[in-house]
Amino acid sequence: MSSSVMRELSKKFASQTVLLCRKMAAERREFVLINQILSSGTSIGANIHEAQYAQGTRDFVSKLEIALKECHETEYWLDLLYDTNTISESDYRAMKNDCGALRRMLISSITTTKTRNNL
Repeated sequence: MSSSVMRELSKKFASQTVLLCRKMAAERREFVLINQILSSGTSIGANIHEAQYAQGTRDFVSKLEIALKECHETEYWLDLLYDTNTISESDYRAMKNDCGALRRMLISSITTTKTRNNL
């Protein structure tokens, strides 16, 4: 999987996160949770983008690992928002699918980079 595909999907996911948070805010829902998912959901792409300017292989892997942690956190918030009927099933499914795809891409990229560089 090319890193540009991952960057594009992470940017799309960040946009979806912002739009979901706007929707929840307009409906006056769970403001504390809005901040949590907004932070983690947009951080995935920011760290992936930052990784392309890493100062070396270890820094590159570190940035991707941070993005992976943020991805796991975002999945948690999505599950919580869905389980508490704060977001619709369609919003949940769409975002959960994209978040899962990002997680798989990140795991693959991290594993490949570590293997190729004996890290």
